[in-house]
Amino acid sequence: MMHKKFWIKKIIGFTIIAIACLAALAWVVMLLWNGVLAEVVQVSTVTYWQALGLLVLSKILFGGFRGKGGDYKKKWKEKMEQKLAGLSEEEREKIKEEWRNRCNMWKRNSVNNDTPSQ
Repeated sequence: MMHKKFWIKKIIGFTIIAIACLAALAWVVMLLWNGVLAEVVQVSTVTYWQALGLLVLSKILFGGFRGKGGDYKKKWKEKMEQKLAGLSEEEREKIKEEWRNRCNMWKRNSVNNDTPSQ
C-alpha cells in the first residue's frame, strides 16, 4: 500500500509540474509575441489562450506526435544501411559522394570541387 501511494504522489507531482511548465511557456510566448512581433511586423497582439493555442499548433505542424525522435532517426538509419548493404562498394561510394556534394553546397565557405586549384 505504501509503494502505491509513492507512485501516485509522483504522478500527481509530475502532472502539476508539467502543467506549470506549459503555462509558463505559454506566458513567455505571449510576452515575446506581443513584445517583438507586434512591434516589428505589426501583427495583432495575442491573449494568453491564443499563445497556448500557438504552442499546440506549432507542436502539430513542426513537432508531430510520433513519440521519441531518436526512434525515428534509428529506423531511418537502419533502412538506409539495408539499402546500402545490397550495393557494390563503387555504388556506395558514388552515393556517398553525391550526398557530400549536396550537403557541401549549403556551406557558405565551401570550395567548388569542379574548379582546379592554383
